[in-house]
Amino acid sequence: MNSISVRALLVRGMLAGLVAGALALVVAYFLGESRVDAAIALEEAAHSAHGHDHGAGEELVSRGMQSTAGLATGVLVFGVAVGGIAALVFCYALGRMGRFGPRATAALIAGAALLSVYLVPFLKYPANPPAVGNPDTIGKRTALFFLMVALSVLLAVAAVIVGKRLAPRLGNWNATVAAAAGYVLLIALAYVFLPSFNEVGKDFPATLLWQFRLATLAVQATLWTTFGLVFGHLTERLLVPRTDALAGGRTAAALG
Repeated sequence: MNSISVRALLVRGMLAGLVAGALALVVAYFLGESRVDAAIALEEAAHSAHGHDHGAGEELVSRGMQSTAGLATGVLVFGVAVGGIAALVFCYALGRMGRFGPRATAALIAGAALLSVYLVPFLKYPANPPAVGNPDTIGKRTALFFLMVALSVLLAVAAVIVGKRLAPRLGNWNATVAAAAGYVLLIALAYVFLPSFNEVGKDFPATLLWQFRLATLAVQATLWTTFGLVFGHLTERLLVPRTDALAGGRTAAALG
């Protein structure tokens, strides 16, 4: 693939990421922010009950700014960034994943990213709202979450490579099943040996906790689903017409 095509796909990936980020922002605002506000209210009530005064310190960034401009900036920048990265992965993967066209390749990449980058780490270290978690362990929990992300992505890439190498001997279906089973087994071992954290207070409502976690999952599902659909459409329009035009020219030349 030449540099012009890579540049065009990168731009389209970032554009698709921006669109996906905008839709994910809507989901985050309407599903997630009310849960965050509820958790903050519980936290403030708990501190007030214990005699802690939070009125003495001035907020550097207001809650209103965090839930609007701050949220929008974070989600949109994240969408553009992951869109660009996914576009570069697409440039490498197109034509190397079997007989999949641009649209199907984009959908597979988006689905694999949702699974390996978010869902697998989420099942080990799920997101917590404010008032949940020990502040003294936040650094360790963050490091372990990103370690889980790195392990999941590396093992997913390894599974794809192993599956391709096994395909000539086992066939595509058996090779895919074997590679997926290996991925699941190694992820299960990571779940077992990496430390876990259970820092949810007994007084924190379980319903609110799971509503918050499902909201974060919905944000990521919206982001990657939208990206896969939009980027697949854009790449199909960019790449397929060239092939069709070339085939049409050859047919016309043969008839002439």
